[in-house]
Amino acid sequence: MTLYAAFGAIEQGFVYGIMVIGVYLTFRILDFPDLTVDGSLPLGAAISAVAITSGVNPYLSLLLAVAGGFLAGVVTAVLNTKFKILHLLASILTMIALYSINIRIMAGPNVALLGSETVFDSVTRLGVPAHFAGLIIFGSFAVLVVCLIVWFLGTELGQAILATGDNPQMIRSLGVNTDAIIILGVGISNALVALSGALVAQNQGAADVGMGIGTIVAGLASVIIGETVFGCRTIGRAFIAALLGSIVYRLAIALALSFEIGGFRFNPSDLNLITAVLVIAALIAPNLKRRLIAH
Repeated sequence: MTLYAAFGAIEQGFVYGIMVIGVYLTFRILDFPDLTVDGSLPLGAAISAVAITSGVNPYLSLLLAVAGGFLAGVVTAVLNTKFKILHLLASILTMIALYSINIRIMAGPNVALLGSETVFDSVTRLGVPAHFAGLIIFGSFAVLVVCLIVWFLGTELGQAILATGDNPQMIRSLGVNTDAIIILGVGISNALVALSGALVAQNQGAADVGMGIGTIVAGLASVIIGETVFGCRTIGRAFIAALLGSIVYRLAIALALSFEIGGFRFNPSDLNLITAVLVIAALIAPNLKRRLIAH
C-alpha cells in the first residue's frame, strides 16, 4: 500500500467515522436497528450539492444537510414509536422513500459540483496542499463531532437517551417520555450520517443517489472493529473507538485492495467480501483470545 493510498484511507476513515458515530448511537446506545442511514447519507449529499450549486455557502449547506438527515431519522422513529411499526421495517420504508426523494431533490440521479465553492477551498486558500485539505477538514469535523456527542450524552437529556437504550421500563417509570427520546436519538444519528454524506459529496465533487449503498454494513463493521481493537468501557472511549474503528476499517480495505500474490489481487467488486471477512474476524477474535488465555 502506497503512502498516498494510506492517506486516502485515513481521510475516508475520518469522514465516514462521523457516519459510524451516528450508527453507534442507534445500534449500541438506543438498541434501535436503523437502516435509514443508507438513504440519509445520500440525502445529506444531495441537499448540500443542490444548495451549493444554488449559491448557498458550503458551510451553511452542511447545516441544511444536517437538518434534512434529522428529519429523515424523525420519520423513522415516529413510524416506530407512534404507529408501532417494527423499527427495522420502519427504517427500510424510510430508506426506500428517500431514494425517490433524493432524486427529486437533485432533479436527477446526480449533481456535479465542478467549479463550485466547497469547504475545502477555505483551507487550500491558506496555502495547504489540496491532498492535505481533506485530511484536515475531515479530521477536524470528526474530532468535533466526537467531543460534542460525548458532552451531550453527559447532559441530563443525554443521560435520558442512555437510560432509554439501557432500561426503557425504568426510565419510563420515572416519568420520561421514551418515545420523544427515541425520536430525538434517531434524528441525531441520521443528522450525523447526513453530515458525513455532505462532506463526502463536497470532497468528491458530486452527489449521487447510489452513494449510500452499503453504508450500514461499513458502519457496523467499523463499530465492531473499534470495539474489538480499542474497547468500549466508557462512553467517551466507545465513541473514540468507533472513530478509530472506521479508520482501521478503511486502512484494511485499502491494504486488501493493494494485496497481490501470484497474480491474484482483489478488485473493488470484492469490497463486500472483504468487509464480511473483516467483520467475522472482529467478532470471533474475542472468543479466540479468551480460549488462548484459558489454555
